[in-house]
Amino acid sequence: MGSFGWQELLIILGILVLLFGATRLPKLARSLGSSVRGFRKGMNEDLDDEDEEEEDEAAGKEKGGSTRKASAGKEASADDG
Repeated sequence: MGSFGWQELLIILGILVLLFGATRLPKLARSLGSSVRGFRKGMNEDLDDEDEEEEDEAAGKEKGGSTRKASAGKEASADDG
């Protein structure tokens, strides 16, 4: 099945004008555009949140690893004495 040509798109546009009217089509297009914009913004925020969580986890592992080593060293010196 091929893509739509200009004739098919023109027929679809004509049917849309008949169904919704010329005054409602710009409003529908505007609301569709704002919906898509909001969806993209939400997806970008979600990706940013995931990146921040990964950075926090990586930083926590680095800090946690050095703390564990320090506490293990203290326990070993306490056992020696």
